[in-house]
Amino acid sequence: MIDSDIKIKPVIHDRIVSKCEQIGFTMPSDIYVGTLLKTLVASKPCGDFLELGTGIGLSLSWMVEGMDDCGNIISIDNDPKLTEIVGQLFDLDTRVNILCQDGAEWIRNYTGEKFDLIFADAWPGKYSVLDEVLNLLKVGGIYVIDDMDEQPNWPEGHAEKANQLVETLEGKKNFSLTKMNWSTGIILMTKLK
Repeated sequence: MIDSDIKIKPVIHDRIVSKCEQIGFTMPSDIYVGTLLKTLVASKPCGDFLELGTGIGLSLSWMVEGMDDCGNIISIDNDPKLTEIVGQLFDLDTRVNILCQDGAEWIRNYTGEKFDLIFADAWPGKYSVLDEVLNLLKVGGIYVIDDMDEQPNWPEGHAEKANQLVETLEGKKNFSLTKMNWSTGIILMTKLK
């Protein structure tokens, strides 16, 4: 039986939840997505990871919890208020690099190493520059998106965009895809070649 109350959370988790309440942040990541990300990250020793959409840092906290000492993560958001808060929360962790900039622009200009896992929790890398972000995955790398089940805060017409995205992803060659009607609706894709 799955326990609905997650007992083992990242050390920083409660501080982030408190910060959410303090600033009125209303879009924190689902805790189950966090546990999944931690597990997936842990499967990639000395991995390079990318998060698109830092938000308040909840998903990031789970990813960091799954990383070993030689792992690295880049997390990008275009909201300076949020990236400043998250930067302060993770400032002592040299494995974490928080960037405040336009995600699509960053993706188009990035020339560094490819990634073992990309969590796309923002428009860029999910609804825009999709091919570019998928090209940033190593062979065997994992692409993760959430919020694929209809959410109460979706604007009119977004369900159609989500359905179109699913169709696009299903048509991608050289990827193995799994859709999960779990948490907020998850899609996992592994790059085959």
